[in-house]
Amino acid sequence: SLCSLFSKRKRMGYSLGVRDSIMIAHSFKGAEFGPAQGVHGATYTVDCEFSSINLVPGSNWVVDIGKALQVLSDVLKVYNYKNLDDLEEFKGQNTTTEFMCKVIHDKVSWEMKEHVTGDLKITLHESHKAWAS
Repeated sequence: SLCSLFSKRKRMGYSLGVRDSIMIAHSFKGAEFGPAQGVHGATYTVDCEFSSINLVPGSNWVVDIGKALQVLSDVLKVYNYKNLDDLEEFKGQNTTTEFMCKVIHDKVSWEMKEHVTGDLKITLHESHKAWAS
């Protein structure tokens, strides 16, 4: 029956997402980047999704939404309205969307390590046509 199918299905768990945005400028090194070798801008919508098999007992949440919003905001403000080529931490790096996902993921993970028991997924949306996680 349909009921037994759903009861036997692996439990997916719960998730909580928060969103912010940043505006950056950067350029890429390498012929494979074509016209993106020149300085250009990007406005990223940044999604930060925390997931867990279970809710935290007592609070009944995946993570404190206020804490998640604050941490994401704090991580992103370092890059907002900046030319990433000028930042020391990115010297010699192509700051692709995928690379910036990793950077943001690492920083949010570090800041939230005491507050989350599950997984984290960061997604940067360049546009309605392109994104990376």
